[in-house]
Amino acid sequence: MFDRRLIQCFNWGLLGLTFLLGFFGLGVLYSAVMAGETTPQKILFTKQSIWYCAGLILMFISLLFNYKMLERWAYAIYAACFFLLVYVLLFGKYVGGARRWITLGPVSIQPSELAKIVVIIILAKYYSKLANTEGLTLSELLRPLILTIIPFVLIVRQPDLGTAMLILLIAGSMTVFVKIEKRSLLYIIASCIVAVPLVWFFLKGYQKQRILTFLNPDRDPLGAGYHIIQSKIAIGSGMISGKGFLKGTQNALSFLPEHHTDFIFSVLAEEWGFAGSVALLFVFLLLLVWGLNVANGCRDSFGAILSVGIMAMIFWQVFINIGMVMGLMPVVGIPLPLISYGGSSIITMLFCIGILMNISMRRFMIE
Repeated sequence: MFDRRLIQCFNWGLLGLTFLLGFFGLGVLYSAVMAGETTPQKILFTKQSIWYCAGLILMFISLLFNYKMLERWAYAIYAACFFLLVYVLLFGKYVGGARRWITLGPVSIQPSELAKIVVIIILAKYYSKLANTEGLTLSELLRPLILTIIPFVLIVRQPDLGTAMLILLIAGSMTVFVKIEKRSLLYIIASCIVAVPLVWFFLKGYQKQRILTFLNPDRDPLGAGYHIIQSKIAIGSGMISGKGFLKGTQNALSFLPEHHTDFIFSVLAEEWGFAGSVALLFVFLLLLVWGLNVANGCRDSFGAILSVGIMAMIFWQVFINIGMVMGLMPVVGIPLPLISYGGSSIITMLFCIGILMNISMRRFMIE
C-alpha cells in the first residue's frame, strides 16, 4: 500500500535547485554553440535537451523503489560496472587517443561516468557495516581500497586520468567521513607523501605536459597552454556584469577550445561576468548544503554515507572544473555538473540527485 508520507517528505527544494541548474546549463550551452553563425555544433543543444529529458525520467523512476535495494544489489551493480569498463577497453569507440565510449546505435555511453556512482554505492554498503566511533583500521581499509583501485586502474588505462583521480577523491572523502583510526591515518598520509613524487614516472607524456603547462601556461602559448590562456582571457573580459547573452567574443570567434564541455564555465563568466559566476556557485552551494542536510536527517548509516558520497562527487567536480578553467589546477577533463555538455554525465548526475530525493523521502523508515 502506498505510504502518504513519501509525498509529504518529498524534497521540493532539491528538485527546484536541480531544475535551476538545468536551466543554467541549457542556457549557457545554447550560447556556447549558437553564438557563432557558422558553428557546426548547434545540434548539441538539441541532444543535451534530450539527455536532460531522459535523465529526469530516470530521476523520477529512481524515486519509485526503496534506496535500500541499492545496498542489497551493490555487488551485482559493481560486477556489471566492471564488465562495462573491461568491455570499453577491448571494444570501445576510439576517439582522440582514448577508448572511453561504448556505442549503442545512435547513442554512446561512457562507463567511467557510471563508475563514480557505483563506487559510491559499494563503499556506502561496506562502510555502513563497519563505521564506529574508534575509526577504521588499516586492515579494514584494505577491502575498500581494492574495490576503489580496480575501477581506478581500468579508467586510467582508457586513458582518463581526470575521472580516475575523481574516484579516488570521492572514496577518500567517504572514508574520512566514516572516520579513520589516528594511527592508520598517519600511515596513510605518510604513504601518500612518499608516493606523490613516484607518480610522475607513471604518467604519460601528455599528462606530464598538462602539469607543466599548469605551472607555466606561457611556456607553450600556441600549444598546450592555449586552452588555459584563452580561458583566462574569457573569464577576465567578463568583468563584473559580463558582455551579455550571446555576446562573448572569445566563444563566438572560436578562440575558446572545448567551450561546450570542459570550459563551459568560461563562456558563462565572459557573458555574465563575476555576478553570473557567483550566482551559479551560490546555487551549487545551496545544492551541497541541501544534500548534506539529507545525510544529516537520514536514520540509517547506508543512506547517510551514500548521500555524503554523492555530495563529494558533486563538490569535487565543481571544485576541479572551475579551478581548471581559471588556471588554478591542471586541465584533466572533468565536466561541470549539470552544465557541461555530455549525456553520460547528465544521466549520472540526475540519477544521483534522484537517489538523494529517494533517501530524503524515506528518512522516516528505520528498516
